[in-house]
Amino acid sequence: EVDFWIIPIIQGFVQIEELVVNYSESSDDDKSSPETPPQESTCVDDIHPTFLVALISRRSRHRAGMRYKRRGVDKNGNVANYVETEQLIHVHNHTLSFIQTRGSVPVFWSQVGYRYNPRPRLDKSENETVSCFRAHFEEQLKNYKKQVIINLVDQTGREKIIGDAYLKQVLLYNSANLTYVSFDFHEHW
Repeated sequence: EVDFWIIPIIQGFVQIEELVVNYSESSDDDKSSPETPPQESTCVDDIHPTFLVALISRRSRHRAGMRYKRRGVDKNGNVANYVETEQLIHVHNHTLSFIQTRGSVPVFWSQVGYRYNPRPRLDKSENETVSCFRAHFEEQLKNYKKQVIINLVDQTGREKIIGDAYLKQVLLYNSANLTYVSFDFHEHW
């Protein structure tokens, strides 16, 4: 009976835009050539060449905190600074959805100190982490069915210890519904 008094809110972002695509305009190369004949419109639906695009992000209320102060996973499988972002595109009476989640690496780790980019450390053993890692990904797979994990931590520098622990947990979990990809920004800088 208290629902009347409770206002649901999210910490997040919502933006919806209508995009109009002009299919009949030629490219600059086509315009510059006098021999190029006028092109017919290639749009499937010339009457409404519009796209409705929505971007919705919401931050979890579990383990929210400042960067470098809140890291890793908790005993319930919640990761620090978890955000779910959904991109919706509506075109020609079809709606497409792409969901991306992000959060801290789901192992027990922290960064101690106040200086910029403190050295990360593991706070619990591999065995102590297994059940919490499992809880995190069981919830993810329940909600999203399959997951592609993109590990963005530095694979050779000071974050290597976290990346190695993450990969080890993925291998122990051994789920056909998880695809693990490591992408090191430092290699591509």
